[in-house]
Amino acid sequence: MTHKINKLWAIILIATGLSSCSDYLDTVPTTSVPESVVIDNVDNLQTLLNGAWRTYMDTYYTFANPGYAAILRASDAMGSDVAVVRGRYGFLSPYDYLEMHTRVGTRVNAFWTILYTAINTNNIILANVDNIPGDDLLRQQLKGQALAFRAHSYLTIASFYQLNYATHANTKTAPIYTEPTGPQTVGNPKASLKEIFDLVIQDLTSAEQLLADYQRPTSQKYKINKQVVQALLARAYLQTNNWEAAAQKAAEARSGYALMTGEEYAAGFNDLTNSEWIWGHGQRTDQSTASYNFHYLDVSTPASYYYSFMADPHFKDFFEEGDVRYSLFSWDNSAPARYGLLRYAKFRFREDMTGDIVLIRSAETYLIQAEAYARLNRLTESATVLNQLRTARNASPLSAAGKTQTEVVAEILLERRKELWGEGFALSDIIRTQGRVERKAYTATNSQGQTVPAQVSITLPNGNTQLVNVIGHTTLRTENNAGSEFTANSPYYIFGIPENESNNNPNLNN
Repeated sequence: MTHKINKLWAIILIATGLSSCSDYLDTVPTTSVPESVVIDNVDNLQTLLNGAWRTYMDTYYTFANPGYAAILRASDAMGSDVAVVRGRYGFLSPYDYLEMHTRVGTRVNAFWTILYTAINTNNIILANVDNIPGDDLLRQQLKGQALAFRAHSYLTIASFYQLNYATHANTKTAPIYTEPTGPQTVGNPKASLKEIFDLVIQDLTSAEQLLADYQRPTSQKYKINKQVVQALLARAYLQTNNWEAAAQKAAEARSGYALMTGEEYAAGFNDLTNSEWIWGHGQRTDQSTASYNFHYLDVSTPASYYYSFMADPHFKDFFEEGDVRYSLFSWDNSAPARYGLLRYAKFRFREDMTGDIVLIRSAETYLIQAEAYARLNRLTESATVLNQLRTARNASPLSAAGKTQTEVVAEILLERRKELWGEGFALSDIIRTQGRVERKAYTATNSQGQTVPAQVSITLPNGNTQLVNVIGHTTLRTENNAGSEFTANSPYYIFGIPENESNNNPNLNN
């Protein structure tokens, strides 16, 4: 690609976050952008990178697909611990396993477009950053951030578009592009899962070096710094079973990011100034598309439209009553149609109906390090790391004495579910660990020994109490609810590549 081309349309699209590029991508491989850009100095690349990030996070495809964070919502809807309310707009199709394995549909196309549009924009930056005038420190920073941003997109692809690395490393997954593409580009075939992870780790390793001296402004947690890169490396190493490297990078990533207090945990997960947030996307009233995700997550604020991400009642049973997270549960008593639903008030809008989007917290790094140590059979060290998190949450510490490696790993995976609920890890963890979705009805046994719906007493707005049936999971089986139980390594867990991509890329399956 030449470095000075007199077209500005793509940079305008990306910088303003317009979604019209998705219409264009319906007719050409979705690695393309409509036009080339004027790239004649490093400052323009900064504008391009900022615009790419805003497009990634703040572009509606539908109201149910507000940017990258919609991928995280779909992951949790497809897991075990979010009971999506029937009849509510948004993520019922992923919850019912009727959508993401298909090759058609708005959400399937939106997720693919979000990821590959970001990849191509970062490829444009990387193809030009070394060959144009500008400040060398900014050049180095932009190069590191573009590599890490590209790696994040490919890591997402590796997490959702194929099964686990241990058994499917050599299975074809999705195309790799490391150079800019345009309307005349012939699409690449699928690369293997290993090839994608190799590129992710290569990009992140380079980015870590390039960002070693970059000091991110405290008000700009959306920008990628060295510790964001280290946390992403820890994720990638965990997925590829490189336990030593995962533990090391997890510990490095959290330096300076103290675990939050119980009071902060209950504040609504809406503020990137939280001490625990390593990476997040800020929102304000005039730039709040990503905040729309709270309409699904927030089941407590009256003005929240959809309040659809209720908790599986069984999920509450994992917590001790003294745990700061336990206090966030309450039975819904706001309207008769919602009686018996279990609210989990982890996420709440701010008063101005915005909420920052969390992407990486230091709590996750404790969980990664603890799991890595457990996988190495260093059980005492694993428990020590895990207990730093448990102590912060006022939960009982884990003793590794007398426990097997399998038991300690199971404790850590359960702690991941408890700590990271609603943050997008449910499905990817199930895929990664060769687990399976676990959904069961919430029932009780009556005096005649019969299985009946469990009931709970709620206090109504008028002060009266009422006994109501508990409403838990309504989709208990997979494979289009045809009668078979959820299984490990199910093809229904994998996100589908859009049919349009196959039509426009003749090499996809070569």
